[in-house]
Amino acid sequence: MFSEKQQDYLKHADRRWNIKAGATRSGKTYCDYFMIPKRIRACRGEGLIVLLGNTVSTLSRNLLDPMREIWGSYFVGHPSGSDTVELFGHKCYLIGAGRADQAAKLQGSGIEYAYGDEITTWSETVFEMLKSRLDKPHSCFDGTCNPAGPEHWLKRFLDCGTDLFYQSYTIDDNPFLSPAFVSALKKEYAGTVYYDRYILGRWCAAEGIVYRRYADHPEAFLCESSQPLAKRLSKITVGVDFGGNRSATAFVACGIVGHHEAVLVLASERHADLLDSDSLGERFCDFIRAVEARYGPILAVYCDNAEPVLIRTLKKTAHLCGLLPPIRTALKSAVNDRIRLVNRLMAQQRFFLTPDCQTLSEALRTALWQPDSFFDCRLDNGTSDIDSLDALEYAIERDARKLIGV
Repeated sequence: MFSEKQQDYLKHADRRWNIKAGATRSGKTYCDYFMIPKRIRACRGEGLIVLLGNTVSTLSRNLLDPMREIWGSYFVGHPSGSDTVELFGHKCYLIGAGRADQAAKLQGSGIEYAYGDEITTWSETVFEMLKSRLDKPHSCFDGTCNPAGPEHWLKRFLDCGTDLFYQSYTIDDNPFLSPAFVSALKKEYAGTVYYDRYILGRWCAAEGIVYRRYADHPEAFLCESSQPLAKRLSKITVGVDFGGNRSATAFVACGIVGHHEAVLVLASERHADLLDSDSLGERFCDFIRAVEARYGPILAVYCDNAEPVLIRTLKKTAHLCGLLPPIRTALKSAVNDRIRLVNRLMAQQRFFLTPDCQTLSEALRTALWQPDSFFDCRLDNGTSDIDSLDALEYAIERDARKLIGV
């Protein structure tokens, strides 16, 4: 079954550029699982077939895996090591468009059909190269995205008067979602820029306070260490962000409650003074001892991977002090993905801090979006504590999928 919006797209998306933008879970991509076979079967063998996403792995997860469930492995193959896949009897090329250097993979190629996933996450350089490669009289493009800021390069392209079929989706355009899910998602995004984008499907700027819920009612997120929540920790991790120019070194310890039911931030420290390696190691060890004495063993420590020398210093000092937690590099997933994770946990009342998190509490209250920025960026000009926020995110980012899936 298709919604009215999806039926309209399947019937009338016959332009050179066919793009759907709007709310998450609004059904934008679902009809592409049926449009793509139609496009591919109409190809004449006069150019390449290219599928683009932020990364090849996200492209596989968002597009190829669901299509394989519908059509089966005979028609939708598995990507090969050379980033190609067999679709409906045709060889298709897969490109991760999130990095500018991937534009080189499109050079010198004529493209008959291209599909784009998560277009607003691409490098503009890749998109500009793609435009020049759709050089057949019948070349066409289908793509989807969530809206971004009104000055985003894709929004400028949509408004430039090109040969375009465009649809804008709100979450209410998908009649197949349960009312309870829609209601819950609206509550999660309420009061943030993501409500306008992911619920209403609007192109709007990220402005003002990043963690509005926390800034308005920080007392609602306070949890004393003596409360039952602190007695149900299933794992404890620590995030470390190292100080550099205009920044400080921050430690943040987080506990996962039960089976990823909630995050309880146990303690935070921020050292704005310039630390030599010995002082850094001593303060780190003191922090680890204090957390373990109160809450139990720490599973792992995740550090900013931009400072390998300092990571080796922490490992050496921890070993000399007899501390056992393994010290690893942080995953450092996309900053805005980390911001959305914390905002969603706050909205679901699954994010709490003990009184020993004063530095992190101040960071959450005062974090701002960078004004007049082309992309969504947290303000990082030395006026707010980005270091503690990074350390928090390093500690919990590896559990993001399990936390969101609860």
